[in-house]
Amino acid sequence: MTPAADPLVLTTRDGRGLVTLTLNRPDAFNALSEALMTALQHELDTLATDESTRCVVIAAAGKAFCAGHDLREMRASPSHDYYQTLFKQCAKLMMSIQKLPVPVIARVHGVATAAGCQLVAMCDLAVAASNARFAVSGVNLGLFCSTPGVALSRNLGRKAAFEMLVTGEFISAQKALAEGLVNRVAEPDQLDAELGELANSILAKPRAAVTLGKTLFYRQLENGIEAAYIDAAQTMACNMMIDSALEGVQAFIEKRPPAWQQA
Repeated sequence: MTPAADPLVLTTRDGRGLVTLTLNRPDAFNALSEALMTALQHELDTLATDESTRCVVIAAAGKAFCAGHDLREMRASPSHDYYQTLFKQCAKLMMSIQKLPVPVIARVHGVATAAGCQLVAMCDLAVAASNARFAVSGVNLGLFCSTPGVALSRNLGRKAAFEMLVTGEFISAQKALAEGLVNRVAEPDQLDAELGELANSILAKPRAAVTLGKTLFYRQLENGIEAAYIDAAQTMACNMMIDSALEGVQAFIEKRPPAWQQA
């Protein structure tokens, strides 16, 4: 286990608005203990109100991204109330990623299993090492990964998601890419370069537009198509009144780079 003196989540900032949150239970394959989820929740809550943050990376120390819930901790408290509280805590954490006003990228290496795979699916974007593997393997223990299934079914096609859930089998990074679970795959020694390329593209855009767009993106997915178009049209009208959009359109007309004042 990670020594108590070591933070369960390491936070680093690059000075441009890119924040990296690193899960730091390497000896436990970064299993989501109650304490680790609490620490990660605290960091996300802090970033939610920090307007200098423009992109977040969730990474992990050690050999694996995340092995899911801490099964030893779970087995030590076999009560219905405890499990309800635990999974409610996890659901709040996952939704905090979606509600964060800036894009969140998962940096995946090693394995991402069960709630760890759910964590990848809940991030807005994901970049994986070519040797990474993904599974929702709870069914192999008699525990169907119901909560990870919520995230998987919103990323993959229904049949692909259900196959992962009902078989518990691992899929490769390449298959995860083909099925829509991750955005990019790179060789292990090129993972940070690939991640940096994606993050740099986001950092080059106006934060206000990205925040408005992310919020609308998830909101409209839960609506019927007609309501989604009404919502999107209203959002675009608001977006057009933001200084960065007015400057961007004017720059396009004048055939010059936009002079954005980034936060």
